[in-house]
Amino acid sequence: MSTTTTARASLATPSAEERSAARTNWLRAAGTEAKLLLVGIPVLLWTVIPIYHLVLFAISPKQDAMSGALFPAHPTLQNFKVVFGQQHYFLSNFWQQFWNSAVIAFATGVLTLLVATAAAFAISRLKVKGGRTVMNMALFTYFIPAAFLAVPMYKTMGAYGLLNSKWALILAMVTIASPYAIWVLKQASDKLPVELDEAAIMDGASPPQLFRFVYLPLMVPSLVAIGVYALLLAWNEYLFAFLLLSRDTDVTLPVALGSFLAADDSPWELLMTTGLIYALPPAAIYYVFKRYMVGGLTAGAVKS
Repeated sequence: MSTTTTARASLATPSAEERSAARTNWLRAAGTEAKLLLVGIPVLLWTVIPIYHLVLFAISPKQDAMSGALFPAHPTLQNFKVVFGQQHYFLSNFWQQFWNSAVIAFATGVLTLLVATAAAFAISRLKVKGGRTVMNMALFTYFIPAAFLAVPMYKTMGAYGLLNSKWALILAMVTIASPYAIWVLKQASDKLPVELDEAAIMDGASPPQLFRFVYLPLMVPSLVAIGVYALLLAWNEYLFAFLLLSRDTDVTLPVALGSFLAADDSPWELLMTTGLIYALPPAAIYYVFKRYMVGGLTAGAVKS
């Protein structure tokens, strides 16, 4: 009886080696978590603090905007009323400029999808000769700083009489967004099994039918991700919008916000309020389509 009890006790009590291994694993896990915290906390602060100050300025009256307080003594929504009511000189065309941004961003997203989807289908599924070379050459343009492309883009749009037209900025943004969009969609398309194409062709499907009934349904997640990418790229654009559009009623809101900084006594509370309002649509779009943004590169692929 005593022998059986002793054996059970020895089995229940971990050996010194097991305790040492468990302690080592715990220390290793704790060290990994500590490293993540050391990196994560500064990144979190770097991200959150500017947003906090944006909101702080937006709900602060003019006299409290530069007080340095962590929270305004007299929070107010008056700044939003001024912005929405266009009750300031710099905001006299707020709604028109907001509309310009929305139209240009939406058109850029749609046209980029049309160009990139057709190009990726031709390169990946139809195996068009020279397609990969053209795609790689287009990607190479990303090595050129945008500032170097500004003057050639300006002269090109001027030669076609498109300056001060929404189409100038739309075409410029489609040109910038398309190489990356084609590459992403081509990578996603390569993961689709070739057997689907072969089966459709054996059933008599033409390339347009293959594109519509086989390719597009399987590419929906990647298409949504690329559409959102192109839309947000155009929504946040400043350089080419500043260069190609000049009239107050034609410019986008990011360009209009730059006029706030030209005044000797800039209304910072109105600038931050307008910026906060302008940041809400992209945040909402990303929240709605975040699962597509995360899985857009691999969604649609099926195991053959």
